[in-house]
Amino acid sequence: MVHEQKSPAPSPAQGVGPTYRREDEKPTATVSKEVSYENVHILPQTPQLIALLTMIRDKRTDRADFIFYSNRIIRLLVEEGLNHLPVVEHSVTTPVNRAYLGVRFEGKICGVSIMRAGEAMEQGLRDCCRSVRIGKILIQRDEETCQPKLFYDKLPTDIAKRWVLLLDPMFATGGSATLAVEILKAKGVPEDHILFLNLIASPSGVTDFAERFPKLRVVTAFIDQGLDEKKYITPGLGDFGDRYYTL
Repeated sequence: MVHEQKSPAPSPAQGVGPTYRREDEKPTATVSKEVSYENVHILPQTPQLIALLTMIRDKRTDRADFIFYSNRIIRLLVEEGLNHLPVVEHSVTTPVNRAYLGVRFEGKICGVSIMRAGEAMEQGLRDCCRSVRIGKILIQRDEETCQPKLFYDKLPTDIAKRWVLLLDPMFATGGSATLAVEILKAKGVPEDHILFLNLIASPSGVTDFAERFPKLRVVTAFIDQGLDEKKYITPGLGDFGDRYYTL
């Protein structure tokens, strides 16, 4: 089990020699902040997840490793997101001619990525759902108003009849995600048919979003400590899109 770190240990540079951990001691690590909203789901803070997050947070991690470990987290997010979709009973016959009562998803699904960072999550969805439809929304900040502005969207024509997995890895102030949800709702998608999947969120962003859209569900890997003066998530991991696609 991963325990939340209470305070950093002094480093040798501070004049303290190296310390040695007893074999029965468990390593400490910072885990996700908790929130009290029923529509916000945080992935279990397992050693595997914390190790993956540690790799992508490290500024020394090169692009190939960043992509590899990010994709593993994305797969965990998608798998958990699918657990929140409704199912109905479905009976099948096995190869030994016996009936098995199982379930199947109740309706069609699609993914909608907020470009460009959200596009990194599309393959993880495709790996879990064969022939899944993918839509895209491009939102950028208006330099005059400093507010998020829609520049482009391409969505399935029948999106109002689908369950939508909205994809964006970083969730800071929530401005882009909020506008994306408003666009989906304007296209006829019910709020309770939208699941927002993201890797790292800020406490304030999640709080505002959960209260604004109480019927929508958020699935995140980690809620970080907060935002800095530039509205960047801290400790964060930098610009996800730059690290995934260019650096």
